[in-house]
Amino acid sequence: LRQVTPGAYPDVDNYDACYLPDGRVIFGSSGVFHGVPCVGGSDSVANLFIMDTDGGNMRQLCFDQDHNWCPTVLNNGRVLYTRWEYSDTPHYFSRLLFSMNPDGTNQAEYYGSNSYWPNSMFYARPIPGNPTAVAAIVSGHHGLARMGELVILDPAKGRKEGEGVVQRIPGHEKPVEPVIVDQLVDNSWPKFLHPFPLSDKYFLVSCKPNPETPWGIYLADVFDNLVLVRELPGQALLEPVPLRKTQRPPVVPDRVNPASDEATVYITDIYRGEGLPGVPRGTVKSLRIFEIYYGYNKMGGHAHVGVEGPWDVHRILGTVPVFEDGSAYFKIPANIPVAVQPLDAEGRAVQLMRSWFVGMPGERVSCVGCHERQNTTPPALPTIASMSPPVEITPWNGPARGFSFKRDVQPVLDRHCVGCHDDAATKGNPSRPNLAEKPRNGWGNSTPSYLALHPFVRRPGPESDYHVLAPMEFHTSTSELLQMLEKGHHGVRVPKEDLERLHTWIDLNVPDHGTWSEHAKIQENYHERRLEMRTRYANRPEDPEVIPELDLGSREFTAPPKEKKARPLKEKVKGWPFKAAKAAALQAETGPEVRRALDLGGGVAMDLALIPAGEFVMGAPEGFSDEMPQARAAVPAPFWMGVTEVTNAQYQAFDPAHDSGFIDQHHKDHTTPGYSAQAPENPVIRVSWEKAMAYCAWLSERTGLRCSLPTEAEWEWACRAGSAAPFWYGGLDTDFSAYANLADYSIRLLAVSGINPQPIPNPSRYDDFLPKDVRFNDGQRIVSPVRLYQPNPWGLYDMHGNVAEWTLSLYRPYPYAADDGRNDPEAAGRRVARGGSWFDRPKRAQSGARFAYEPWQPVYNVGFRVIVRAADPVKVAENN
Repeated sequence: LRQVTPGAYPDVDNYDACYLPDGRVIFGSSGVFHGVPCVGGSDSVANLFIMDTDGGNMRQLCFDQDHNWCPTVLNNGRVLYTRWEYSDTPHYFSRLLFSMNPDGTNQAEYYGSNSYWPNSMFYARPIPGNPTAVAAIVSGHHGLARMGELVILDPAKGRKEGEGVVQRIPGHEKPVEPVIVDQLVDNSWPKFLHPFPLSDKYFLVSCKPNPETPWGIYLADVFDNLVLVRELPGQALLEPVPLRKTQRPPVVPDRVNPASDEATVYITDIYRGEGLPGVPRGTVKSLRIFEIYYGYNKMGGHAHVGVEGPWDVHRILGTVPVFEDGSAYFKIPANIPVAVQPLDAEGRAVQLMRSWFVGMPGERVSCVGCHERQNTTPPALPTIASMSPPVEITPWNGPARGFSFKRDVQPVLDRHCVGCHDDAATKGNPSRPNLAEKPRNGWGNSTPSYLALHPFVRRPGPESDYHVLAPMEFHTSTSELLQMLEKGHHGVRVPKEDLERLHTWIDLNVPDHGTWSEHAKIQENYHERRLEMRTRYANRPEDPEVIPELDLGSREFTAPPKEKKARPLKEKVKGWPFKAAKAAALQAETGPEVRRALDLGGGVAMDLALIPAGEFVMGAPEGFSDEMPQARAAVPAPFWMGVTEVTNAQYQAFDPAHDSGFIDQHHKDHTTPGYSAQAPENPVIRVSWEKAMAYCAWLSERTGLRCSLPTEAEWEWACRAGSAAPFWYGGLDTDFSAYANLADYSIRLLAVSGINPQPIPNPSRYDDFLPKDVRFNDGQRIVSPVRLYQPNPWGLYDMHGNVAEWTLSLYRPYPYAADDGRNDPEAAGRRVARGGSWFDRPKRAQSGARFAYEPWQPVYNVGFRVIVRAADPVKVAENN
């Protein structure tokens, strides 16, 4: 017996060894000196290393946030192992199977990425004679440790959820349903550990058939037989290994260049794969490259780098170009965990990568596209990127560094904001955030101006839906801060380079600190030991705690030019505004019937209300500058309008596969993907303008009617129903509880904590940070079923709040003009959504409020309602 790992490190544990076909050994080592984040770093993490049989040429292979377990050699000579990762994803469900070449190259998912089931896979081993199938123990997170169900998985069939399940043992010819449960196998019997496949049908395995029996060695088969081989009373028999002659797997040659400190990355086509469906070619202009910098032993957690932010420090390296055909070819530092984000022309992430990859020294890392499945075959076509050498990363506003609110965002606030958002301006006005720099940190050792600003931006937080996000799900265009600046915030005009800083901050999950020591002192000598081991075994001597000198430019506040507020229209419109009784009378005069229903099939119908023709004053004097100046707007002909927003049930009559998904949940310890928005009676969301128009085309074909989205003028006329006030029911201070689902007191219920996070009783303002009007309580914390609130005088529900609604109109400046091309459905440009949502305070949901999104962009709080155009509304009714 001899020790071959270095004996000079009493603070390092080495274990879980696996012999390779060439005689070398892969093993787990805690010499990386980072801790498990969800327990504050109290448990040490082990990543995989390689060494010769005499202990020489030791080198780190994996650079992962959390543990690597159970390395074993596959039939093709590659190495299979379990990788636990949760870079801003639910950590109860993210112990995946990975594989790599023995030299660490081509690290790739084997099974389970972006899947809630299986929660965990341990002790996986290849099936003899099968090129891809493995036997593994499927387990949960909390509850029983590593033991669980014996399952045969074959990634050739599929790699997500239950796609690749061949069989559960026992469970012959029974389906395996993927379920989302934390303690997945606690009540499942028999329990298994340490499977060793003998063939595709027989398995030697440790088994505990029921709670009363001890762990014994059993022969299990795919026919549900379980034969006891050996058990000893009072003892557990584990890790059976059959002694027999077996064929040595092939030796995979090394592809690394130990003398290099770089790798290259080649992407064939960024638009291929699950990451960017529906995103038009040409949208992605570049990639943002950043390193994930893990927490140290005895520190870290979900709220250390930021509030509802990332688990880890994000070190921005820079950007690289993406060519017109979607290809890219660039260099990265070797031996660091790297993530990329596809950026649009404004430098905003179109999709978020909540994982990482690593390139070994000299390796060429290749991807077909964005979140493409591993079974995807790359196209055999030359690309623009392949015609040239790999490009260097272009630094982003200075050298590589941890993104820091103080250094990367505060200068923007100093230049453009603090003149109106400092101590003096915010005193006695709690609704105005104080963005001035302070000499001391505040709650949770967070930057005070960070605490003031972060509530106004959306991000995935430490955990979010583990499935691949819809593109643009957290795009900065959905954040109030950027919407406000675009709409004209008291004349403030932020230049592109400063806007890019805000975009980058949001895209990186709203971090505060750029180093770990800025949050708390790094314990003991863990920083020095990590740097020592990283230098020796990964050739990465850089110290990520060093803060480089940066040219932050002038930080002097420049006051914006005095805003010229558009005055309300002096010209009066005869007969407008009018009271609710008059609205009802006009409706009754327009046609003999004021309600009709369209049959959508399958017992689903759509109710319509008759909207009279008329003229009104369009625009919002109490709103943002892009909602002014006011103008006379005519609705020359009556039309029918959906009484409610199109519901999930109504939309699925057209597209049964559509999924409105989940509303993001705060905090960590998630046991579900979020708050479900999929109830049949809920309004459909995450439907792009293009898909809303496709629905209207389908409905037109089905009914023979002229179905469409309303123009902005038609929508506002129908919403107001005669009212000149901000809302059909009153003003900005009117109690909306009976009329609209808006951001109010009930939003406090989104401040949660604990396992399967539940509302915090009396949360602090730092937990309960979402902007809201706490004076009122509409009883709904997120999107709600339609018809819960009182309709307007024309019988329309939820024109304010619940979900915003697409209109036909392009986002163009006011005054509104119906004949300037803005209502051309074939024209290019962003489209307007109206009405606000459950996430918006009253000012953002009044009759004149308008927000712009790309026509192909699915938005988390935007749906639509249908109108039916006809010169003769009575004829429309008769056609039904």
